[in-house]
Amino acid sequence: MTTEHPARLTSQRSMAAVEAGDRDRWLALFADGAVVEDPIGVSPLDPEGKGRHGKDEIAAFYDSIVAPNPVRFQIIASYAAGDEVANVGSITTLFPDGSRAVVDGVYTYRVDGDGLICALRAFWEFDAMRIETD
Repeated sequence: MTTEHPARLTSQRSMAAVEAGDRDRWLALFADGAVVEDPIGVSPLDPEGKGRHGKDEIAAFYDSIVAPNPVRFQIIASYAAGDEVANVGSITTLFPDGSRAVVDGVYTYRVDGDGLICALRAFWEFDAMRIETD
């Protein structure tokens, strides 16, 4: 996977910030009017299915969903076109008891002319989430 494409580079920076638990670095990657849909549509994580709009809602998403437990990404393929990239892979959330929640999906990032995220959309099925234990 090459990093020359602006959206791919920003997606890599986003994943690195999440893995590092660096809230400020992650939030700095978003344009003011950005939207995060993770997952897309109605789910227990987004009961209205409208996504999180603007930095305040995105920050609240980070604080309530991302920050409580370490998150790891495994990207197996990445396809860039225009101002977007689609990353195929899995996201694993690690819990204190050693168990893990794993979601397989396609994670898209659209950036503006400054390389800031305008839209982060996660295509994954809540009912297909796997809980793994050692």
